[in-house]
Amino acid sequence: MQIVTTREFRANQKKYFELAETETVFVTRKNKRPIVINVAEDDYIPKRDLVGELRGALQQVKDHMDGKIKLKSLDELIDEL
Repeated sequence: MQIVTTREFRANQKKYFELAETETVFVTRKNKRPIVINVAEDDYIPKRDLVGELRGALQQVKDHMDGKIKLKSLDELIDEL
């Protein structure tokens, strides 16, 4: 964990962004809560969500082709918004 002032952070942004790859960096601010800079643990979470959504959409297409469900028209989808 590294704690720096806003002035130090502004002067050496590259240094602290690189440091945030390995540890958490706190940037202090006058009379405000500090800003925390760290790298996300798992960059693949959104991709996993997307895969689930795509599988669901593919299943809907298969169900439609098998006659199990009727797909909504464009107008019906817009009306839902």
